[in-house]
Amino acid sequence: MKTILAYGDSLTWGHAPEGGGVRHPYADRWPSVLEAGLGGQARVIPEGLNGRTTASDDFTAASDRNGVRLLPTVLDTHQPLDLVVIMLGTNDIKTFIVGSAFAAANGMKRLAEIVRTFPYLNGLAPRIIFVAPPLTVPSPRNVAPASVSPRTTDDQLFDHYYAAAAKEVGAGYFNAASVAVASPIDGVHLDAANTRAIGMGLIPVVKQALGLQ
Repeated sequence: MKTILAYGDSLTWGHAPEGGGVRHPYADRWPSVLEAGLGGQARVIPEGLNGRTTASDDFTAASDRNGVRLLPTVLDTHQPLDLVVIMLGTNDIKTFIVGSAFAAANGMKRLAEIVRTFPYLNGLAPRIIFVAPPLTVPSPRNVAPASVSPRTTDDQLFDHYYAAAAKEVGAGYFNAASVAVASPIDGVHLDAANTRAIGMGLIPVVKQALGLQ
């Protein structure tokens, strides 16, 4: 059986748009849907952290959210791995982080470098898939809730920069915005149907990457 690491932020953790710490049921989170869709050929380890960035610090947070700094420990914890699926960037475009899809794509490339060069016990580096996050949308509240920081509209460029970054590092690629959109409740997080859609959309991409039927 193959082992897949799903490395992400609140969209991987299953944060519901209603806020207040509400989390989607386990079966509705995209890593769970992906695992179910692979029909017992792989297990998917969900590694989502609210607020995680690709490679930037957020000193306002209660815990370390820098994806680059945390990734080696996560790889060491869950090895051996056959595939790492990385969906990060939504927090990078917070105005007080970097506010740039281009910077987020560079962070993704650094994450890929870490995956490729980590000293695995079996000497085998896993394959990698980059996932461009869904787009944020205007919220009818006009003011973002306290748990959601202001973001730029640079997420419109995720697909452009992430596809190029994936090609540059030889990673697989999937644009989550092609199947999912954020909820207008808070403009950032996904309802259950949209987070499930990401898992469903990734099934053929993952099967191709791992040579599964």
